Amino acid sequence: MSKLDLIKSKIYSRQDPEFQRQLAIWRFKGKKIVFTNGCFDILHLGHIDYLAKASELGNLLIVGLNTDESVRKLKGGNRPIQDEASRAMILASLGFVDCVVFFGEQNPYELIKTVVPDVLVKGADYLPEDIVGYDIVDAHGGEIVTISFLEGYSTSAIEGKILAGGK
Repeated sequence: MSKLDLIKSKIYSRQDPEFQRQLAIWRFKGKKIVFTNGCFDILHLGHIDYLAKASELGNLLIVGLNTDESVRKLKGGNRPIQDEASRAMILASLGFVDCVVFFGEQNPYELIKTVVPDVLVKGADYLPEDIVGYDIVDAHGGEIVTISFLEGYSTSAIEGKILAGGK
C-alpha cells in the first residue's frame, strides 16, 4: 500500500460499514479511544499542539471533521478555506491521528453516539458538562478532558492576517 493510500484509508464517513468494522476491531482489542472534533480549516501549530496532546490520552485518536456545508453554517460564507477532502487528507497524514470521520450536522452528537469514545476532548474554553456528547461518554464511564489552546494561534487570526495583506 502506498503512503497516500494509507492516509486515505484513515478517512471515513459515519455510515461507512468499514468504519463500523474498524470500531469493532479496536473495541475487541481493548483500545482506549479518544475523540475530538472540529473544522481544522487551516492546520496550524495550535491544532498540532491540541491534537498531539489529545492523542496522548489513549491508544487511538479519532477526529470528527465538519463537512464543508457544516463549516459554512458555523463560520460563515467564506469558510471553509480548504475543502473537506483536503482537510481530511492533511489531518489523516498526521502520525498521531488514527482516523478522520466526516459529520455534516451542526455538532458531532450522532457521531459520538456511534463512536462512544473512552475519552472525549475539547478545548478548555468549554466546561466539561457543556461539551456535546458529555452525557454519552459519562453514561459509559468515560472521561471528558479539556485542553488549553496554544496562545496566539487560531484559523480566524490567520484568515484576518491574510485578508489584511499579511499585517
